[in-house]
Amino acid sequence: MIDISGKDIVLREAIAEGFIKLKKDTIEKITKREIEKGDVIATAKVAGILAAKKTHELLPMCHPIPLEYINVEIEIENDGLKVVSTVRAHYRTGVEMEALTATSIALLTIWDMVKKYEKDEEGQYPLTEISKIRVVSKIKSYG
Repeated sequence: MIDISGKDIVLREAIAEGFIKLKKDTIEKITKREIEKGDVIATAKVAGILAAKKTHELLPMCHPIPLEYINVEIEIENDGLKVVSTVRAHYRTGVEMEALTATSIALLTIWDMVKKYEKDEEGQYPLTEISKIRVVSKIKSYG
């Protein structure tokens, strides 16, 4: 890890997003809460929050950051689900990796919960796709 001891403690915020493309039938099952494994949206939100807290355990060069706020929102769209994660902390380094981790794990949780409905006759996933994972914004506030 790099030495951040000389940096000021300031408010850090990062917002990350990502998308999972799903079959229309799967989206309908999610909306109607007909997924066998349970409530996809609630479970993915909790998974994303837990993942943000464990980022430093997953990424070897990340500092353990005392996170003060984590929010994972999931929006149902026509062809899939969009995940937007917001993370805040007062610390010496940014929280974009925590926001990206929250988004990524929420998306993977969605895939895990709906994979039964996404497979084709050969057990493959020809339409399912996770994409567009990115940092939307990063803020460093001295105020």
